[in-house]
Amino acid sequence: MDDTDPFERPTLTPTAERPLLGLTVLVVEDSRFACEAMRLLCLRSGARIRRADCLRSARRHLQVYRPTVALVDLGLPDGCGLDLIAELTQSTPRVEAIIAISGDSHKEPDARAAGVDGFLAKPITSLSSFQQAILAALSEERRPLGPRVLPDEYITPDRIGFQDDIAHIAGVLGDQPNDQTLDYVAQFLCGVARSANDLRLEEAARALAHKRALGQPVGPETANIAGMIQHRLAERIAI
Repeated sequence: MDDTDPFERPTLTPTAERPLLGLTVLVVEDSRFACEAMRLLCLRSGARIRRADCLRSARRHLQVYRPTVALVDLGLPDGCGLDLIAELTQSTPRVEAIIAISGDSHKEPDARAAGVDGFLAKPITSLSSFQQAILAALSEERRPLGPRVLPDEYITPDRIGFQDDIAHIAGVLGDQPNDQTLDYVAQFLCGVARSANDLRLEEAARALAHKRALGQPVGPETANIAGMIQHRLAERIAI
């Protein structure tokens, strides 16, 4: 395997204003809304970003180049991000910084056990928190020299990403979802709805997740979510 990005530019030195300058960040995230937030955070910080929306895509990326940082969502459409994290921690050479991201903060112990160097809870909008999480996971020579003022800035991703996520779930629900699919829908919507401050959709997703955890029938909860998704799609068409 080639350990470098084939399109990599000459090494750049991080600065106080752009502390992640010279880094390549692989974001393994299926939500376009969440990924747009991280794109803006990387842009503000000086880092280059590559995106993979599933485990399969991430593994294809990693066959070609080795990023400096991997941000891995724990809930992906084709499996659990913990599996990829375990692979990354055992690979040689190891990705310098492996950080788990999730809308469920109670999953942090599992991520730590898998070997991550850091954990970021969604929604991820604080520029200083984003930068600090990555810098803390890197070696000292990767960090900018001298004192640095933490930026008091929060980013707001484009709502088009949220609408893309809604359309994605509409497609998933339209394919006669099974138990595994419903678990994915619940966890995906919990994180996306919280990031978009859609409290009603988040509550509906949590109700679905709760019933699934208890092993109870989820017909009403699934129908409620399907209706809410169609309503939000109609709003998009109206716009």
